[in-house]
Amino acid sequence: MKKPFRILVPIAFKMVFLISAIMLSAMALITYQSTEKFTEISSTREKDNNAVQARARATEVEGLFVSYVDKIKVIASLLLKEHVNKGENKKALDLTFNQDKDLVVVEVIKLDQPETDTPIRLVNEDFLKQYKLDKTYIDSLRSFQKKFNRFQFDSVFSGELEIRNSLTKNGAPLISIGVPFVTDDMGRITHVAIGEVRLDRLQKIFGVVSERTMYLVDKDGQLLAHPDEKKVFQAQSMSAIEIVQKAMDSPLKVGDTRFFNEELKEDFIGAFARTSIGIIVIAQISEELILEASRSVKRESIRIAGQVLSAALFLIFIFSISLTSPIEKLAEMAAKVAKGDFKVKSNVSSKDEVGALADAFDEMVVGLEERDKVKNVLNKFHGSAITDDLLKGELELGGSNKEVTVFFSDIRDFTKFSEGHTPEEVVMMLNEYFAIMVSIINKNKGVVDKFIGDAIMAVWGAPEKSDDDPFNAVKASLEMRQELDKLNERRQLRGEVPIKIGVGIHTGRAISGTIGSDERMEYTVIGDAVNTASRIEASTKSFGTDLLISGETSDIIAESYLIEEAGKVEVKGKTEPLRLYKVKGYIDADGNEIRVQTEWSDYEAGENAKVKMVS
Repeated sequence: MKKPFRILVPIAFKMVFLISAIMLSAMALITYQSTEKFTEISSTREKDNNAVQARARATEVEGLFVSYVDKIKVIASLLLKEHVNKGENKKALDLTFNQDKDLVVVEVIKLDQPETDTPIRLVNEDFLKQYKLDKTYIDSLRSFQKKFNRFQFDSVFSGELEIRNSLTKNGAPLISIGVPFVTDDMGRITHVAIGEVRLDRLQKIFGVVSERTMYLVDKDGQLLAHPDEKKVFQAQSMSAIEIVQKAMDSPLKVGDTRFFNEELKEDFIGAFARTSIGIIVIAQISEELILEASRSVKRESIRIAGQVLSAALFLIFIFSISLTSPIEKLAEMAAKVAKGDFKVKSNVSSKDEVGALADAFDEMVVGLEERDKVKNVLNKFHGSAITDDLLKGELELGGSNKEVTVFFSDIRDFTKFSEGHTPEEVVMMLNEYFAIMVSIINKNKGVVDKFIGDAIMAVWGAPEKSDDDPFNAVKASLEMRQELDKLNERRQLRGEVPIKIGVGIHTGRAISGTIGSDERMEYTVIGDAVNTASRIEASTKSFGTDLLISGETSDIIAESYLIEEAGKVEVKGKTEPLRLYKVKGYIDADGNEIRVQTEWSDYEAGENAKVKMVS
């Protein structure tokens, strides 16, 4: 009789599918809800932080401008008296004005004052000389403000405080403050005081670059201070940004909103804090930064869920094998018995229904001929390695070959310094030094690969490559040169020895990826390019300079930097000498040569066992 065709669905598959579906559904729901909750909490926290920091910064700025207003009023009063009573208040006036380094100009303007009248004005000419200007610049500034309506003189005479960014092209960085000053018997304002204060004091407050951007605008949305100085120097208007619009239109003192920045093409969470003097502090943070934490939680949740699911599948599979394997064996042996083979035996010892079935099967074949051959037949079913192969899991190690720019830096005479100082002093020096250098590397899109004692190894181009990698590496090195000069000034003021460094940069191909073992792995860059960069750094001592780059790097950046050939060296592992170059500065956007040299850029050359000069 012909058996009907049936599609067999293994029990193991049914169990794995059912349990996996249940677990995946539960884990997906938990992961989604937890990440959504975390995102909500993170957004709320950052929104509150925006408001708190905006209020704190607004209080600080308000206090600063209130002090400016008070000083302007005092000096304006003395200036007006001096104008009326020649010579009586000059000494007090000069002393009060000159003691304040923030005030650049104080001017008294009378209502309906003819333009032909000589201004009643005090000017810090020394400050203007820094920008190759003289006191006539203030007249030009006033004309510019009136012509382009950049300062509301009528508003000041109406009793309002006026604060404006008074930067002009090729002008001095100043902020104009208009203060109602003198009233007549009818209560009308007859004189106002116009003060020009230095912008840099305010810019320092907002100049710190962090994940949260804070800036200051006037009542019309024009920038007064921002971490990006270029925007301030361009007197950029921020009124098109939604958070600034809301701050200008809202009667609230503090508020917040979520908005899209058209310039940056990003979503932001922002808050504003209005001051009593009209200017507004804006604090904003990219939603991308906020969501990164929740995305990290999501990735971690998925990873853990995957591990749990894998463990569950493993246990389910083992259990299903223990159930189905004996049945499959019995089915196979039953088929052989049906064909007349009575030499089979189950050898199933399960303490359950499957075991009882196997016992019944064995009893069925008991007494058949040649029972002594049963073991030999059953041995054919032993020793299978299928389960082990299915459960085997190996983590791949390896990497990819790509072009990178490798950076090595080292502190000169560090061993000598360590011998002459306590471990605490050495650690303190390294921490201060590393904090500056690592910040510069990160800012210029590099990746610190590792610290080797006092040495730093960094790489541009791994894991993500960019055409600007060599340029960014050299730019970072020049910034290090400048910052090291500032650090050494502070160290000398503290009575500490200055630091000298050597930097080597090379561009070439290397392997970037994961190396190590199953128990310990590390992402790094290895290859000839790394060794070459290290040898170049070692060569700086022989050439007596703090920065050397290879010919390969020089060929790429030559049009943007001031390159000077240093010479050739023979290094271990290289058949051909290395062409090395010094970097003296850079060429700016206008084609001007900007030299970046400090007291520590060059020093007395010495010998290095790792390299040999080639004449």
